[in-house]
Amino acid sequence: MSNLAATPSPPTPGPYILVVDDEPDIRQLVSEILADEGYQVAVAENAVRARQLYAQRTPDLALLDIWMPDSDGISLLKEWVQEQRPRFPVIMMSGHGTVETAVEATRLGAYDFLEKPLSMAKLLLTVERALENSRLQQENNGLKRRLGSFAEPVGRGAVMEQLRQQIKRLAQHDAGVLLVGESGSGKETFARYLHAQSSRRDRPFIDVSLGAIAPENAVLELFGKEENGVVQPGLLAQAHGGVLFLDKVADMDADTQLRLAGALESHAFTAIGASQPTHVDVRVIAATRKPLEPEVQAGRFRKDLFYLLNAVTLTIPPLRRHAEDIPDLLNFYTDYFVTREKLPFRHFSVPVQNFLRNHPWHGNVRELKNLVQRLLILGSGAEVELDEVKAALSEAQTQGQESNIDLFNLPLKDAREQFEKAYLEYHLDKNGGSIARLSQAIGIERTHLYRKLHALDIKFKEK
Repeated sequence: MSNLAATPSPPTPGPYILVVDDEPDIRQLVSEILADEGYQVAVAENAVRARQLYAQRTPDLALLDIWMPDSDGISLLKEWVQEQRPRFPVIMMSGHGTVETAVEATRLGAYDFLEKPLSMAKLLLTVERALENSRLQQENNGLKRRLGSFAEPVGRGAVMEQLRQQIKRLAQHDAGVLLVGESGSGKETFARYLHAQSSRRDRPFIDVSLGAIAPENAVLELFGKEENGVVQPGLLAQAHGGVLFLDKVADMDADTQLRLAGALESHAFTAIGASQPTHVDVRVIAATRKPLEPEVQAGRFRKDLFYLLNAVTLTIPPLRRHAEDIPDLLNFYTDYFVTREKLPFRHFSVPVQNFLRNHPWHGNVRELKNLVQRLLILGSGAEVELDEVKAALSEAQTQGQESNIDLFNLPLKDAREQFEKAYLEYHLDKNGGSIARLSQAIGIERTHLYRKLHALDIKFKEK
C-alpha cells in the first residue's frame, strides 16, 4: 500500500492515553482501569520517559502528575502547548493541589485538574468528557478548513465530471495517488477535493511544495528534529491522521527520497536527533507537472518510492482540453473576488466568453483566475469588453511574463519557480550553454544545478 496508514484491522483500537506519574501504584491502577475501558495506554514514570513516548506518538489525551522528581508537570505542559503538533487534552493530577496551581494549569491549557487520592469514577468521567470535547473541536476545525479553503473543482463538462467521479471512488480507499498535470492546472484543488470526500476530512491537510524548499532543509521540514528532549515536529507529524500533499515531488533530493521511502514502508520515521521512531497514520498525495517515469529511468528518482507513491495515477488535464468549462470558471472567480476582496461585480459577455474559450491558456486555471482579478480591479463598467480582455492579455505578454501570468499575483512558490526558470535560461544562454560556466557564474554547485534544470524542464547540452 502506498500510504503511511497501517491496514485497518477490527476491532478499532480506542483512544491512546499517556499516563505520567512517579508513583508506581498509581500508574498501574490507572493504566489497568483505562485498559479495561478499551483505551490504549502508555505509562511514564518521569518527564524524560514522557518526552520519549510523546516523540514516538502524539497521545489523544494525557494524565499528567504535577509533582515529579526530575521535572514538574507544569513545565512539561508548557512544552506540549508551545509545540506545533496537534493539540490534545491534558488532565493534571496532584496530591498537593492548591487553587493557585489548578488555575495556573488551566491557564496554560490543561483541560481539568484532579486531586489525589483519585476517584476512579470521576477520572473516567473526566477522560470521557475531555475526549468528546477534543473530538468536537477537531470536527469544528475540519469544517472551518473545508469552508475556508476548499472549493470543488469547477466545471460541468464531461472531462471534469469524469475526474470528480474518479476522485470520489479514490476517496473511499487510502491508496497513494499521484496527480500529474501542468503548472496551474488545479492539482492542489483536486487533492483537497479528494481529502474532503474521504474519511479523513476532519483531520489535517498539510501541503508542501518541495520545489520551494532548499535540499539541505527538506529532511528537517518533513521529519522534524528532537533536541534536549524537545521535539520540533515536521510536516509529516503535523499531518498525523490526515493527508500530506507533496507538490513538485520530482524536485525531492536523494536523501529525502530515501527517508520518505523508508517511512512509507514502515509507517514510521525517526526525527533528526531522536532515538526513538515516531509512528504516524498519514495518507500521501503527490503531484508533479511532468511524468516521473523518465526521472526514474534517468536515476534521479527512486524506483521504490515511485511505486509507493504511484498506486493510482490521475492526470489533471490543461484548461485548453476542457475549454467548455471556461464560462463556469469565469463566473466562479468573479463571485470569488466579489465576495472575498469586495471587488465590483462585472459580467463577461458571450463574445468575451467565446474568445477566451479559444485562448491557449498556457498558465491554465491560475492564469484565468489572475485575468479575472485584473479585469475587476482595473476595468470599469458593468460589462467586460472584448477589447479590454485582449489588452490585458497583450499587456501580460509584453511584460515578458511566461504563459501570460501576472507574476505579482501568483503565490510565492509559483512566482519563485517562474523567476528561477527565466533567470537560469538567461544565464545559460549568456554562458554559451555551458553548465560548468553557469555553475561558476551563479554560484550553484553543479549537482544541485542539474537537478534544478531538470525540475524546471530547461533544455541544455553539456559543453
